Amino acid sequence: QQAEPLYTQALEMRRRLLGDEHPSVASSLNNLAGLYKLMGRYQQAEPLYTQSLEMRRRLLGYEHPSVATSLDNLAVLHHSQGNIEQALEFLEAGLDIEELNLERNLVAGAEKQKREYMKTISGTRDRAISLHHYSAPDDEIAAGLALTTILRRKGRLLDFLTHSQQLLRKRLDFQSQKLLDQLNNTRTQLANLTYNRPDKLSLEEYRNQLNKLRNQEQELVVKISRRSREFAQINQPVTIETIQQLIPEDTALVEFVEYKPFNPQKDSFGNPRYAAYVLRSKGAPQGIDLGEVDALKPLWETLQVSLQTVYLPTPKVKQAARNVDQKLMAKVRPLLGDSRRILLSPDGYLNLIPFEALVDEDNRYLIESYSFSYLTSGRDLLRLSNPNPKLTQPVLLGAPDFDNSAQTTALGEENQIVATRSLGDLNPSELSLSPLPGALEEVNAIAKMLGVEPLLGAEANEAALKQVIRPRILHIATHGFFEEIPDSEDFTSGDNALLSSWLALAGINNNKQDNDLEDGIFTALEATGLNLSGTKLVVLSACNTGLGNISAGEGIYGLRRALVIAGSESQVISLWNVDDQATKYLMVSYYQGLQDNQGRSEALRRVQLQMLGSPEYQHPIYWASFIPSGNWRSMDGE
Repeated sequence: QQAEPLYTQALEMRRRLLGDEHPSVASSLNNLAGLYKLMGRYQQAEPLYTQSLEMRRRLLGYEHPSVATSLDNLAVLHHSQGNIEQALEFLEAGLDIEELNLERNLVAGAEKQKREYMKTISGTRDRAISLHHYSAPDDEIAAGLALTTILRRKGRLLDFLTHSQQLLRKRLDFQSQKLLDQLNNTRTQLANLTYNRPDKLSLEEYRNQLNKLRNQEQELVVKISRRSREFAQINQPVTIETIQQLIPEDTALVEFVEYKPFNPQKDSFGNPRYAAYVLRSKGAPQGIDLGEVDALKPLWETLQVSLQTVYLPTPKVKQAARNVDQKLMAKVRPLLGDSRRILLSPDGYLNLIPFEALVDEDNRYLIESYSFSYLTSGRDLLRLSNPNPKLTQPVLLGAPDFDNSAQTTALGEENQIVATRSLGDLNPSELSLSPLPGALEEVNAIAKMLGVEPLLGAEANEAALKQVIRPRILHIATHGFFEEIPDSEDFTSGDNALLSSWLALAGINNNKQDNDLEDGIFTALEATGLNLSGTKLVVLSACNTGLGNISAGEGIYGLRRALVIAGSESQVISLWNVDDQATKYLMVSYYQGLQDNQGRSEALRRVQLQMLGSPEYQHPIYWASFIPSGNWRSMDGE
C-alpha cells in the first residue's frame, strides 16, 4: 500500500519531464502493473502491462528485449489466473524475441557479459517448463514450448565459450569468412545499440538504425547460408519438427533438464528439480517431472562408488543402480513406446551416470534392453546431418614413451586392485608415469585390423597429434587425468575449465617442469584446435576422459565437448578409472564390430554385453565405464 503512491508519482513525473511517448514511461507503467500483480489486483495490472507492451513495440521495435519482458510479464499474469492458453501465447512470443537477441548477445561483449545475459533469460525457460508440469501437464502446446526452449538453449553458452565460432570460421572459404566477420560485427553493433541508445539520437533515428542493422543481419545470414551448409544447419531455427525429422523410427530422444520450478502467484522460484522430455520421430513430445536434485544426489553418489568398487557383490551394485533407476528411467520408460535406441542428453550431474548400468524392475541392466548414445543436446542432431569432407586414413596413437626413470610412483598395496590408465588425483609434476602394456597390445592389434602404422613410444607425442588432418578415426590409448574445479570458482570464465582435463603423451616426465608448448600434457583446450572436421570416430582409451567441470544447462567442460567442437562425429569416452587389460579386450572387440559394419553405439553395446556375461569382467567397473557419444550409426552412415 505504501509503495503504490510512489510508483504512481514516478509515472507522473516521467510523463511530465519526458513526455507521454518515452521508453521510461513504458517502464513505469510496467512497474506499476507489477506491483498490482503482486498485490493480487490482476484486473488493474493487465491494462497497464498491455499499455506498456504497446508503447515498447511502438518506440523500440518488435524485437527489443523490453518487448520480450512485457510479453513475459503478461504470461505470468495470465498464468497466475489460470488462463493457460493466453499465458502460452504471450510466453511463446517473448521466448521468440529472446532467441533473436540471444545470438546477438553471445557474439558481442566479454564472456562475463554473455554469462550474465544467459542468467537474465534463464527464468523464462524455467517458467515454460513449470507451466507445463504444474499447470498444463496434458497440454501438447505447453510440452512443445518447454522442449523447444530447452533444445534452443541447452549448451549454447558452452558452444561460444569453447570457440565454436572461430572454428567454424576456419572451415569456411575466404569470401564466407569475410561475410561471417561482417555478420558478427553487425550483431555486435545491434546488441550494443539495443541496450545503449545514444543521447544524440532521437527515438525515430534510434528505431531506424535498429531496423537497418536487423535487415543487414538477415541479409548476411542468407548469403552465408547459401555458401555453407554447415552454417545454414547451425543457424536454422531450432524447432520440434526439424529435430523430429532427424530421429529414426526405432529411436527416442530423451532430453533431461535441471530447472527451478516457478510459482506465478508468489513470483518466485523453488529448489532445483530434474525433468525429462521424450521426442520420437512421430507424435507430440511428452515430459515428466523427476523430483528434486538434492533427493537424487545421495543415490547417485552411492551408485558411483558401487560401480567402481570391484569387490562389492553384484546384488549390492544392482541395488544401488536400481535406486537411481527408480528416480529416473523408471519414470521415463512408459514414454519410450517400442523404442530400443535412446539418444540421451543428460543435464547437470546426470552427465556422470552410465545409464546402461542402471537396473530395471526385472533386475536387468538397461544395456540388456536398450542401446544408448549420448548428446549434449538434441540440437546436436542438426550438426550430425552435415555432409562429410574427404577424410584421411585412421590415426592410432598410444603407449607413449613417458621417459620413465627408476623413480616411478609407488602405489600402496591396497590400491593395487587393478592396473588402470589413470593419474588419480596427483599433479603431473609430482609423479613419473609408467608404461601401459595393455595399451601397446591394444593399439597394435587395432592398427593391424585397420591396415595402418600406429604412432607408438616417442612418436606418440603432442606435435604428431596436432598435425592430424581429418582422420577417419582417431584412437588414443594412454593415461587420462581430470581435476575438478571447486564450485566456488567461476570456471565458465575463460578457458580454465578446459585445462583441467588432459591426456599424457610422450615426454611428459622430462618436460613437465619446462615452459615448452609441447610438454606432453594434451589438454581439452588444445583438443578444440584439432582438425577433426567430419572425423567419424574418436576413441579416448584412457581414464576419466568423459569427465569435466559441470554446468547445469551447459553440459561438461572437458575432452568430450572439445572433440565435438573440433568437428568429430562421435566419441567413445570413459567415466572412471579403467582397467588396462579389460580396456584392451573391450577396444579390440569393439573395432571388430565396427569392421563388421555394426553401428558405433551398437558395436560397443555388444562388447559390453559379452563382458557382462563373462566370469572375469561381469562387474560394471570393467564394462560400464566407456560410453558412446554423438553419431550412433555405422561408420558408413547406415
